[in-house]
Amino acid sequence: MLIFSTDDLRPHERFDYWCEVRARNLFGVTISLKQEERQNFRGQFSAKPVGGAVLSQMQASPYSVSRTAADISRASNDSLCIYQQTGGASWFNSQAGGEFVVRAGEFAISHADLPYLTRPTMSHGFDLRVLKIPMAGRTALTPGALRLAPAPLHNDPRLTALISASFAALVADSTRSPGSDFDLAVAHLAQLALLARSSVATGSPDSRAALRFGYLQAARNILARDLHRPDLSPAFVAGTLGISLRQLHLLFEPTGFSFARTLTAMRLKEARRRLETMPARSVADIAYACGFDSIATFYRVFRSTFGMTPGDVRMASRNA
Repeated sequence: MLIFSTDDLRPHERFDYWCEVRARNLFGVTISLKQEERQNFRGQFSAKPVGGAVLSQMQASPYSVSRTAADISRASNDSLCIYQQTGGASWFNSQAGGEFVVRAGEFAISHADLPYLTRPTMSHGFDLRVLKIPMAGRTALTPGALRLAPAPLHNDPRLTALISASFAALVADSTRSPGSDFDLAVAHLAQLALLARSSVATGSPDSRAALRFGYLQAARNILARDLHRPDLSPAFVAGTLGISLRQLHLLFEPTGFSFARTLTAMRLKEARRRLETMPARSVADIAYACGFDSIATFYRVFRSTFGMTPGDVRMASRNA
């Protein structure tokens, strides 16, 4: 994993070093900032390999960025980019995609070797994630990806939700399990991105598999968000996703855990976390807050899963 911060540099060196290391060498872009503003420049950047792709995160003071024809010629990068604005907002302009603004939580998609201009729209500066997926070896995706000038992802709410859930899952999983194999998750995300830009066929086996993957991540998001509700049902989740009950249950089959078992496991994990971190809350309060409507059931499934009672877990956390 590559981690870089300007905090260890003297103020007058920070922007020049950022230009060379982050902009020119890592991203192949040209950046500019008024001379009088460079003294206050700060930036942090990290990048790590994830399933054959590179996931990067950046926070930096405002400046202007261009990916010019000269940059592309000097540092060609045949990759599909999925860009997420994690804070603030950024203005973009591209020859084929026109002008647009990406706000916090929103996405944009592009091929890396197409020109663009961008800059933050507010003093918050840059606050973003980028998943850069090389097209080498992805022959089914390459023709569609090559035509993708930077453009926002909000024309199709359904696909936007699936990409958002899949992207969030990839980021979280790469943090918890850095050595895991994420090739399939990255491939599905690339397919979903091209589907959202109408660059691949919707009925192909790869597209259907990517949609199932996206719906599964979105379903898990709903379970995590609403697990406190004892009435959280498959019908509610299916209705929220706009799919049938049968489709919902089929999403969980390949995981080896049914909808019900997945929800119970998530509730138990959250209950254990609270038992260990919220000593002032009673066991009953925590059980009800995590969606269990029976204390007896909570004790039974908790002990069956963890081999300990809720009280044992709380005592162990106090003695740790």
